[in-house]
Amino acid sequence: MKVTLVFPGQGTQYVGMGKVFCAEAHFERANKATGYDLRKMMLEGPSDDLKLTENTQPAIVAHSLMLFDKLAPLLAQKNIQIERVLGHSVGEYAALAAAGVISFEEAVKAVHFRGKYMQEASPAGKGTMYAILKQDEAIIRETCEAASNSDEKVSPANFNEPAQIVISGDKYACERAIRLMEEKTGARVKAIELQVSAPFHCALMKPAEIKLKAVLDQIVFHPLKFNYIANVDAHEYPKDTSPQVMKDNLLKQVCGSVLWTHSIQTLPDDTVIIECGPGKVLAGLIKKINPNLKVISLDNETGFAEVEAL
Repeated sequence: MKVTLVFPGQGTQYVGMGKVFCAEAHFERANKATGYDLRKMMLEGPSDDLKLTENTQPAIVAHSLMLFDKLAPLLAQKNIQIERVLGHSVGEYAALAAAGVISFEEAVKAVHFRGKYMQEASPAGKGTMYAILKQDEAIIRETCEAASNSDEKVSPANFNEPAQIVISGDKYACERAIRLMEEKTGARVKAIELQVSAPFHCALMKPAEIKLKAVLDQIVFHPLKFNYIANVDAHEYPKDTSPQVMKDNLLKQVCGSVLWTHSIQTLPDDTVIIECGPGKVLAGLIKKINPNLKVISLDNETGFAEVEAL
């Protein structure tokens, strides 16, 4: 039997994450990687500190890899092979760490800086993100392009599931894109402005991409132990992929779209998926993309029992 592992992204964090399944040794490694008490923040909060992007991202990656380290020996014991891994946005770092490309410490440290640089990339109030509900992908792409100019740009950021696409960019460009959608469809567009600290996955993140390159250049990327699907192109990369390609994909991902819907659509209907990370957001999205797929979320009381039953 083979399984696919998925790793969640920002927004899945909560105070108390890691309390049940995580080992003290992992917390010590996470604290050392970040240089501050990430353990206390994960277990006790305060929530406002955990929501800061530079803390959120390492917390999610650390928690995800703690769950993976508990899962891996169980899968080996049951002779279940990991066929591929993929992660949503920052979750891609956890996916690549699980695949042996980078270490736990390198992943946690890298996303701490990633979060910090993303937070700093755009002045407060300049950019925003909107979740566009039940709108055609082609129309969203077309109107984002039409609403952009040399000074203000907007683009699709997250293709979360067919009925939910997030756009990101300069605030006025986002608003223009929504108006153009309404003109094109002749109907009111349901657009929800997201309470985010920065406009992620758009051109405004270019300064973060440039700074992050210096961090990733200090890390030696190793060959894949399992196939992985990249956010930037929804392509499944085999184990003989050049490590440089994976590094490049992580850099492109900072400003590029997260093609989550397209990634999940590449999976066969009989794929068994295990969600490694806080919550079960990805399970909900996956069921909306393809209800035939079986998904087990580990961050609950029944998750590991379901794996045992495979």
